[in-house]
Amino acid sequence: MGSEPIQGRMTARSQEGVTVFLIGMRINSFRAVRSWWPTFAAMPRMLKELSKEADSGLLGYRLLWGGPRVVYTVQYWESPEKLLAYAFAQGKEHRPAWAAFNRRMREGRDKVGFWHETYVVPAGAHESIYVNMPEFGLGAATGVVPVGRRGDRAAERLGGTA
Repeated sequence: MGSEPIQGRMTARSQEGVTVFLIGMRINSFRAVRSWWPTFAAMPRMLKELSKEADSGLLGYRLLWGGPRVVYTVQYWESPEKLLAYAFAQGKEHRPAWAAFNRRMREGRDKVGFWHETYVVPAGAHESIYVNMPEFGLGAATGVVPVGRRGDRAAERLGGTA
């Protein structure tokens, strides 16, 4: 992902369906480092593993802070099937991290919170615009093209459904 702004109006190259996965944690007690640090440290390992595998289905991601207690990622996936395949895959980073997290949740009770949301967005049901921005969001995950190639108005980029 480049950091230099691309001049003009751009939109995400992809017109295909996409699965958007948001996953994060909330530190309820900063003093309970043993409850939240392993969870915090596990996500970068998983993202590194997924990024190295071209057929993992992960298109791109962004790590974000949601205030002083919340950290999360926005992930773009090719399909819900590939997301779920990773979640249940033997020999990958996710399964042991998930099992360890569950153990810590039982032991530490309310010291750390966890959440995720999954959105399956069909082709033609998403649009984007980036004005004088580096590649960002779905555009960073799939590349960008000038807005005119997909339609000058949001309704056009949504396939006329808006």
